Amino acid sequence: MRNTIMGSILILAVSTLGAACARSPQPSDAAADRAAVGTMQMPTRPSTGHALPLMVVNKNASCGCCKAWVEHMRKAGFTVEVHDLDNLDPVKTRVGIPAGKGSCHTAEVGGYFVEGHVPAADVKRLLALKPDAKGLVLPGMPMGSPGMEMPDGSTQPYTVELVQRDGTTSVFAQH
Repeated sequence: MRNTIMGSILILAVSTLGAACARSPQPSDAAADRAAVGTMQMPTRPSTGHALPLMVVNKNASCGCCKAWVEHMRKAGFTVEVHDLDNLDPVKTRVGIPAGKGSCHTAEVGGYFVEGHVPAADVKRLLALKPDAKGLVLPGMPMGSPGMEMPDGSTQPYTVELVQRDGTTSVFAQH
């Protein structure tokens, strides 16, 4: 019975966290969001392989899992600048997130986008390889990915995808 109760609590926690982060925020001022997005500069690719470039993260202010992912990136050595927006759609459109590949936050680093709970090691590998691509996506919010860690350590398998310039995707890493 204890396992049943713990399982129910875990499911409730995941669904509550997922609902809070994946909800469609109500734009308080869509024009202001569009203006802010239009003025943001996409970070440039690093000139050397030694220093990590600035990472700019666009997220909803109330998203706890996004805050946890930002902390994961900072612990991995990234300097992270955070922009809290009411509507992330203009950012996702500007950088070219493919339909159906979205998540709860969008980052830009080294001339690439990083969509969702992509592990820092995958981002570092992307920056080291410098493929002719748009960026990485991890659709949805997989349990156990950075920022979506579960108290009991449970995880689900997930695949990070590389988005090519034409919008097609291929497997970049499996976890």
